[in-house]
Amino acid sequence: MLDAALSLLVERGDKLTMTAVAREASCSKETLYKWFGDRDGLLAATVRHQASRIRGLAIDDGHLDRESLRSGLERFALDWLQVITGPTSIALNRLAVGQAGTSSNDLGLIVLRNGPDGLRKRLTPLLLGARDEGLLAFEDPEEAFGTFFGLVVGDVQLRMLLGDPQPVGARDLAHHAATAAQQFLTLYGTARPERSGSPAGRT
Repeated sequence: MLDAALSLLVERGDKLTMTAVAREASCSKETLYKWFGDRDGLLAATVRHQASRIRGLAIDDGHLDRESLRSGLERFALDWLQVITGPTSIALNRLAVGQAGTSSNDLGLIVLRNGPDGLRKRLTPLLLGARDEGLLAFEDPEEAFGTFFGLVVGDVQLRMLLGDPQPVGARDLAHHAATAAQQFLTLYGTARPERSGSPAGRT
């Protein structure tokens, strides 16, 4: 149902209807309303479904070190880049920008709450766990996530949204993800790990 909704959303934009999704997904409208409540609920679930393609990062107590933190951030960044540069996300975000602030069914706000804001909630526990282990030093987790967001996304998404004809290959994305993770650790990493419970600070 979510794949059908996402496909139709990209194809039809604000003309998406529950009837069309039901037909595309070979289910009844009653089933859609039962699962998602209304059209906005379906839209939110569809955006979350797209964002779920970015793998989460498990925190294994006692086994978080510099290398696992770096590789985890790099993997998260690469997943993120692969999703936002895909044709479905590009079309979805173009549509969301075009509809932002135009109606009560604000796809832009739905994308914001279930896209970047959702990713913040998924990554922040790792950042806090790394801070507790003395691997990162920051005061505001929101600011730390914002920095990581900027390093990962950079101008890549904007160029894709504006139709940059220069293709972004898998090797380019991998390099960009690795660079973003390393730059983040350069900005927020500590010189040496501190014991859990110690004051976190830059050294």
